[in-house]
Amino acid sequence: MQTRPLIVRLRNWVGDVILGVPALDLLASHGYQLQLVGKAWAPALLAGQGWPTHVRPSSWRARVAQLRQLRREATALDSRFDARENALVLPTSFSGALEMRLAGLRAVGYGQEARGFLLARSEPITYGGHALISYWELACRMLRIEQAPPASIGMRLAPADVERADALLRERGVEPGFMVICPFAGGTFEKLDKTWPRFPAFARALLDSGRQLIACPGPGEEALLRERYPGVMSLDGVKLGAYGALLKRAALLVSNDTGPGHLAAAVGGRVVSVLGPTKPEQWAPWGPTVTIVQRPQPPDATVWPEVDEVMERVRAVMAA
Repeated sequence: MQTRPLIVRLRNWVGDVILGVPALDLLASHGYQLQLVGKAWAPALLAGQGWPTHVRPSSWRARVAQLRQLRREATALDSRFDARENALVLPTSFSGALEMRLAGLRAVGYGQEARGFLLARSEPITYGGHALISYWELACRMLRIEQAPPASIGMRLAPADVERADALLRERGVEPGFMVICPFAGGTFEKLDKTWPRFPAFARALLDSGRQLIACPGPGEEALLRERYPGVMSLDGVKLGAYGALLKRAALLVSNDTGPGHLAAAVGGRVVSVLGPTKPEQWAPWGPTVTIVQRPQPPDATVWPEVDEVMERVRAVMAA
């Protein structure tokens, strides 16, 4: 089969990158050799997929230079690289398309922010649907096919990450049946906080029931976890690939609207996702192992579930 490199700019959030994995798998299954460009955590997150993943530089000039170098390498492998659509830009920002154009790439992407003239093919986006479907449909349009998205993401884990997670569990004396909590959430949703305010009380209730709880805080979250969640075992500095392996081993993850919720669902782990203002039809973790707990939301405000509501759903999931 002829080598067909494809340069892909990833999104900037962990959850978005995970929701884009089925689209990338689809492209790879049609013969594209993916060269991904993303945040510094992207190589660890996607290690099990086997795709070369390059860290996007911080400066604008360096980003364009990186894309030009990838273009040169791809042209050396494929004499027709410059004659065809050869890049996919998943972010909808103007700068993402501009960098592709300045690097001489013929990119396909959604025509947001009046950037259509920068793309080799600009596609109209459908609003209101799930983000995974948005990325999936863009890949389908690039391939000029129609195909339903998969029921689950099926994200693969690197064997080294599985070994690293198992070793960590052994070292810390974590027994089978443990649960993971992710009580943090980066950013907001339509300027409203995504963090369930009753998470500390919920964690105490789980601990009182005899459950062993662990958490993997991100940078800057370690002290807050120890302060607000006494009794929860903190596993600091866990890379995303090993985190995915831990979530696959866990009996359950309970999380806010945050990247680890998407990661657990992507590797087939069970997830109870506690949502406030987030629209689940657009941003919920994807897959059959996901349970959403959310109350109806009034405009410009947030109504959160009570502890007993979430505990009831947790008990139901664990009994299934």
